[in-house]
Amino acid sequence: MKATINAKGTEITILSKGDENDFISLTDIARYKNPDEPKDVVKNWMRSRSTIEFLGLWEQLNNPDFKGVEFDSLIHEAGSNAFTLSPQKWIAATNAVGVLSKSGRNGGTFAHKDIAFEFASWVSAEFKLYIIKDYQRLKADENSRISLEWNMNRVISKINYKIHTDAIKDNLIPKLVSKQQQAFTYASEADMLNVALFGKTAREWKEKNSEAKGNMRDEATIQQLVVLSNLESMNAELIKQGVPQNKRLLVLNTMAIDQMTSILGSNALRRLEKGK
Repeated sequence: MKATINAKGTEITILSKGDENDFISLTDIARYKNPDEPKDVVKNWMRSRSTIEFLGLWEQLNNPDFKGVEFDSLIHEAGSNAFTLSPQKWIAATNAVGVLSKSGRNGGTFAHKDIAFEFASWVSAEFKLYIIKDYQRLKADENSRISLEWNMNRVISKINYKIHTDAIKDNLIPKLVSKQQQAFTYASEADMLNVALFGKTAREWKEKNSEAKGNMRDEATIQQLVVLSNLESMNAELIKQGVPQNKRLLVLNTMAIDQMTSILGSNALRRLEKGK
C-alpha cells in the first residue's frame, strides 16, 4: 500500500509492505534539492563510484539473482567524465531489486529504505533526520493498526466460538450426560478445528511451545484467525446437518487450505503438513 510521510514540509511517498522492506521515493527526496528536475539529482548520485559500490553490496546481500559481472563493468566505468547511470540502466544491467523505476503520473524512482536513507544522507544529513523521524512515526502507526486488527479478529473468533459450542450442545451432546463428558466433546471439536487449520491439537502445540504464555490461538496470525472464524461458522452448520466429525475434518481442512492460499497467495499452502 502507499503511504506518505512529511519531512520538513516535503511529502515523500512510501510503498509500504507492512514489514521492514518498505520502498521510499527517491524522486520525492530529490525534490528537496531540486524541485524542478529531481531525476537529475538521482542520476548525479548514481554516477558516484561510492554509490555504485554501496548499491552493489546491498544487492549482493539481498539479491541472489544479482548480476555481478555486469556490476564489475559499471564499477570499472564509474568516475570517468562520460559515465552516466540512470535507475533504469542499473536495474536492466544488474537485475537489481533494491531500486524500482515506476512510470506514469505517480511514478518515479523508489528504493529500499536502506538505500533511500543513504541517498537522503547525500542530499542533506539534516533532511535525512527529518525523514527518519516521520518514517518511524509511520511504522508506529502501522504496528498499532496491525495490533488492533489482530485483537478485533481474536474477538470475532471468540464470538464465533460461542455460536460453535451452542451448535455442539444442541446437536451433538445427548441428554443426561455428565459435565465431564460435555467438556470432552467441546475439547474434541475445538481440537478438530486446530488440526484442520494448524495441523496439531492444542496439547501437541503446548508440548512443543512450553515457554509460550498463551495458547496456540493466541499466537496465531491475523490471517489464521480470520480463517479460524470461518471454520467455526462452517463447522456449526455441518454439525446441524448431522455430518460426522471425520467427514467434517476433511471438509474443514480443505477449506482452511483454500482460504489460507487465497489470503496469502502462496502455492506452498496447498498442503498444511502436521507439525508446521
